[in-house]
Amino acid sequence: MRVLVTGGLGFIGSNFIRHALAAKSSWSVVNVDKRTYAGNPANVADLPRSRHRWIKADICDAKAVERAMRGCELVVHFAAETHVDRSILDASAFLKTNVIGTQVLLDAALRLKVRRFLHVSTDEVYGSVAKGYSKEGDLLEPNSPYAASKAASDLLVRSYFVTHRAPVITTRASNNYGPYQYPEKALPLMITNFMEDKPFPMYGDGRQVRDWLHAVDHARAILTVLDRGELGEVYNIGGSFTCENRELIARVLRLMGKPASLVKRVEDRKGHDRRYALDCGKLKRLGFKHAYDFERGLRETVDWYRANERWWRPLKVEGGYKSYYCAQYRRR
Repeated sequence: MRVLVTGGLGFIGSNFIRHALAAKSSWSVVNVDKRTYAGNPANVADLPRSRHRWIKADICDAKAVERAMRGCELVVHFAAETHVDRSILDASAFLKTNVIGTQVLLDAALRLKVRRFLHVSTDEVYGSVAKGYSKEGDLLEPNSPYAASKAASDLLVRSYFVTHRAPVITTRASNNYGPYQYPEKALPLMITNFMEDKPFPMYGDGRQVRDWLHAVDHARAILTVLDRGELGEVYNIGGSFTCENRELIARVLRLMGKPASLVKRVEDRKGHDRRYALDCGKLKRLGFKHAYDFERGLRETVDWYRANERWWRPLKVEGGYKSYYCAQYRRR
């Protein structure tokens, strides 16, 4: 079976392709990725060419998308601008890729009559949840330009199901972690900064609550939804561990044997959500169970960055971070 994966050079997309090819012996993957700053061919360099082909293309390019999708039965759509800090500085790329790009893919999927189209989204579309857990039918209340662009794409996907009966499913996942994550995101930035004995900027009081999902468990959950999920539905994919950001930092410090003096408190991010929490009952009813507990996953993630300095160090040296995170620290 031929499967189109968008954004497969990125962190979550490449982990999905790697896991899916191991789990599905009949699959071959067409990987459409524009190769933006966060897309790295090294993430998939060891995959067999007989089963994986990368096509450098923009998902907003309708002709390129249709050429790549032709002959594919399934589409798994990861491609997106995802870094909240960047969206605060400039939202334009987020609207183009996350909304227009999704529309282009949906139109191609309709024309080519793909069997299933899975749209990968985020828990951030629900906004901050003071108590309880977000369910799939809850009101969407995004609080960052990134989250707003993803909420818009979620609604677009829904509209194609209602209007065109497109064979779509949406998943909304919590914070992912694991190997191959671009080192501007919080956890790999933390790990690599601590490896270099450099400070890590903690936003505000560090009491923001996040739910942590290993990228391989995310891939496993997506396969479960593709196999057993109902068309037109949304499925939350939560992690196996929830904690405040300051607790996460303390865990990484202990694991790496680093002093608390490396943590530098900075002004909180604009529109920073206080807490995310997902109700994953629908996913569990499909039979999904996590394979990674957080302690094991975090330890293996730290070990991966320690063993793969040649992968992440050039990315940090290249810089180009338009990160609000880093800009805040530089102001101190």
